[in-house]
Amino acid sequence: MEDAATYLARVPEIDLAPLVSEAKDATLRAKARLDCDWYAENLRCFAAMRGGGPGSDAMQAGEAGIEFLPAWVCGKEGVLDFAKAPREPGEERWLITMAHQPQAFGPLAEKVFALLAKTGVRQLYYAFDEASGAMPCFPAIAPYLDVLIHDESPLADAARAKLRAGCRTIHRSWVANRVPFAEAFNPAPEEKILFLGSQLGLTPHRRRQLDFLQQRFGDKLVASHNHAVAVTARGALNRYKVGFCPEGRMFATPAMSRTHTDRPFWSGCLGMVPVSEDSSAGGRLEDLAREGLIVRYAHGDLAALGDACEQGLAMPNEARRKIYEHFNRCESVGTVVADAITAAGC
Repeated sequence: MEDAATYLARVPEIDLAPLVSEAKDATLRAKARLDCDWYAENLRCFAAMRGGGPGSDAMQAGEAGIEFLPAWVCGKEGVLDFAKAPREPGEERWLITMAHQPQAFGPLAEKVFALLAKTGVRQLYYAFDEASGAMPCFPAIAPYLDVLIHDESPLADAARAKLRAGCRTIHRSWVANRVPFAEAFNPAPEEKILFLGSQLGLTPHRRRQLDFLQQRFGDKLVASHNHAVAVTARGALNRYKVGFCPEGRMFATPAMSRTHTDRPFWSGCLGMVPVSEDSSAGGRLEDLAREGLIVRYAHGDLAALGDACEQGLAMPNEARRKIYEHFNRCESVGTVVADAITAAGC
């Protein structure tokens, strides 16, 4: 167990090779680095949380909210140290786990979560995906959760039955792991479209999109053929006006068909105009489109894609600033978690 600032400072130097199944595989090592940095950026957001969150009702009303003490990080080996560490008077301690992290405890997951609850540690689990049906240990940890943030899909019946009556359940999957307002609004970005690809690489569908956009927009298109945008490099992307985020790599699953990936969300935090395919199952991206906070086009419709990009390029600063303000205030992982903890503590 160590304080968040110390851990974040050493993350770039962590040797991930021993943690990769094929240490000589450069592609796997690169993915491991992206994964490690992605989780570290979540921690950075949690360590920067403030009372109620920047977009919360309490903060809008001018109330002080709650005070977040300095954050710690612990692996599975340090979780008991976290539970036993001395507390200040009036301190409420929370453990935040994400994605499939609880599964790291394997068959001990239930005992660990039960012990944490017994020692007064409250627990927030941000699943991001369909963990209630896909993570084996979910039924074991469910009775000890105080807050569950799950994707928009309905919870698996057997898992839902395990949640205690007081668990606060929120259906909200992908958001941006950006510290709110970390990058200033760029009032004069380059009139260009950044194509943010994914692990699917240059599939025939991708190739058609790229060929069409290159023919229509020429050097106004800047293409990234995969999803490997380093976390530390994302901030500089606010020099572009439009962020084109095609469908997620698991577009066919119920979860991803609603919210895709986190790319439209951190693009919005940077002040880019997010352009994204319509979700086959509706969901939060559809709501954002209705509010004018992202630009949508029909899956496979190249003409509609071109028009959407044109709309993004033509968007005035007033509309772009609205996007920037909304995503930083409401669509950041730290804000969502801070609001959930604040509400659960009331």
